[in-house]
Amino acid sequence: MPAASGPRPGPSVPELVEGVRAGRRAAVARAITLVESSRPQHRAQARELLGALAEQGDAGVRSPSVRVGISGVPGVGKSTFIEALGSRLTAQGHRVGVLAVDPSSVRTGGSVLGDKTRMGRLTADPLAYIRPSPSAGTLGGVARATVQAMLVLEAAGHDVVLVETVGVGQSEITVAGMVDTFLFLTLARTGDQLQGIKKGILEIADVIAVNKADGDRETEARVAARELAGALRLVRGHDEWAPPVVTCSGLTDVGVEDLWERVLGHRDFLGADGLGAKRAEQQLDFTWALVRDELEQRLRHSAGVRAVRDEVRGAVLSGDLPATLAADRILAAYDEPARPVR
Repeated sequence: MPAASGPRPGPSVPELVEGVRAGRRAAVARAITLVESSRPQHRAQARELLGALAEQGDAGVRSPSVRVGISGVPGVGKSTFIEALGSRLTAQGHRVGVLAVDPSSVRTGGSVLGDKTRMGRLTADPLAYIRPSPSAGTLGGVARATVQAMLVLEAAGHDVVLVETVGVGQSEITVAGMVDTFLFLTLARTGDQLQGIKKGILEIADVIAVNKADGDRETEARVAARELAGALRLVRGHDEWAPPVVTCSGLTDVGVEDLWERVLGHRDFLGADGLGAKRAEQQLDFTWALVRDELEQRLRHSAGVRAVRDEVRGAVLSGDLPATLAADRILAAYDEPARPVR
């Protein structure tokens, strides 16, 4: 009786590199799973993978791909808009990658990965690739996983990468720091078009669109666009890029082409030198983000920290140890040289 075979090993890093460069979807999926993993072995393999992919490129600093971050208020219709835009771009021959940064539960790490079901038409498009990526409750995890996933998609031949964020909190700033153009979608609301739109969003947005401008809401959307354009003049300098404010409807595909032209207009405004400088600065920021992420992982896996963690936790919860002193104890435990094993 033949012996039962063990589990089939996954592809090696060179095999993944070959598959990604050939644009094979299974290899792209495995590669992104690898760069998203927080396991030490996988992180080492991910570095090897990205290093090999960069050998024929330029580490993403002057990549010809178009990177666009997309955010918006809840209910604005981001998925519908992205499907309309992505389908239009693939019809023109572009290969489109979509990275949807989903909200994750801080307690369980679970995420609402519904974008593939909401973008059924784009999911079935052979020129598109959609990847819902759970943030795992940490913006550092978003930065590391998403930036590296972008590099995988670009190595696989995707010349447009759309990064969708949940549209809440600091995630917009994180995503804006990894793309060429940041697009903010909003809605028209009678009498309170500017309510709920933080000043910080207006400061980082490169293009703004009032979505769902269809039917009897079209006039209201145009009024909202004029108000937003006026608000932008108060927070932007005269010599800066003036973010255009347009109306569109992802549902009816009206204004989507014009909006994309505005995105390309921002890219033209940056120029080759400006885009190269922006990506270089992003690479430097990403370098430090990787350093912080790696230090956090080392802190979590430190034997010295594990030895004092429960004691420090109990002392803090009981009120016997202030947070400042607790932090000092944890750092001291991390800095203490590892004792040799006898």
